[in-house]
This record gives sequence, C-alpha cells and structure tokens, in this order.
Amino acid sequence: MTTRYKIHQNLISIGDDFWIENEEGEKVFKVDGKVLRIRKTLVFEDMKGKKLCQIKERLLAIKDTMIIEDADGKDLAVIKKALIAPLRDRWDVKVKNGPDLVVQGNILDQEYSIKQGWGKVAEISKKWFRLTDTYGVEIDPEQNDILILAVTIAVDMMAHPDVKKKKDKKEKDK
Repeated sequence: MTTRYKIHQNLISIGDDFWIENEEGEKVFKVDGKVLRIRKTLVFEDMKGKKLCQIKERLLAIKDTMIIEDADGKDLAVIKKALIAPLRDRWDVKVKNGPDLVVQGNILDQEYSIKQGWGKVAEISKKWFRLTDTYGVEIDPEQNDILILAVTIAVDMMAHPDVKKKKDKKEKDK
C-alpha cells in the first residue's frame, strides 16, 4: 500500500523548521532548517528528535547539486539537475548502496514522478490538496520514505531557488 505525505511548499526555507504530515494530517517528521552554516542544510528528525538524514547544498559545483547524508554524515545520495531537459525538468539521483533514481516532470506545477529504472516509485502532486502551497508525496511500498522525501524537498529547493531567497530576505528584513 502506498504512503502519502503532505508538505507545505511555502515553509521550505533555510532557517525555518517545518513538519511533514501523513495523509491524516498527523505530524510525522520534523525538518530543521539550519541557518548558521556556510551552506544550506536541512535536518530531518523523527517525532522524538532523532536525526534521520540531512540535505546539504554542494558548494562550487558546476551544476545544481544537493547531497543527502544519513544520520552519521555519510552520503546517501547526490542529486544533480540534468543539463539538458528539453520538455520537462529532470534531476538525476545517484543513490549510494542502492538503485539510482530519476526525478522528472513539471516542477513549476509541482507534478512530477520519481522513477527507479523504468518503474515509478513515487509521485509528487499538488492536485490532491485544495491549498495552493501544499503538495502531496505518494511513495510506493518497500521504498525508503525518508530518502524519497529528502529527494523531493531537495528538488523543490533546486527548482525554486529565487522563491526561497526572496522569502529568506523578507524574514531577515523584519
């Protein structure tokens, strides 16, 4: 059975903490935006505050790159924006100790899928919620939910860097 999560897009910003909810609206994961770091960092925690993984921006990369690390700081995956994506946005996810993933779709409309080989393992969509700033992540069974959620948020941050920077600047100006 697939698992659905709910993420409020306008909350994904460095320096902000936010929650990922299940489809019943219960908080299941906390994402802690670390602000006092040289590079962007988001830390995923369970309900007890245990660190599960973190997303880091790779500095000085030729193309947009984010790294997902496990709780011990070891690389789980590296996400890179594809250089050529003629009709759709695309990211390649190199997963350490597992099959690689491809994220593809219309990122602006928040409608895209995560594939492993030819098979879809997760779908991201705004159409499941009435709120315009909320999107859902539906993950197939036997997937690493935290990894898929981290990939989803990293891609969102990479797809909308100007929105995040404007929001961060507004917060600093207050």
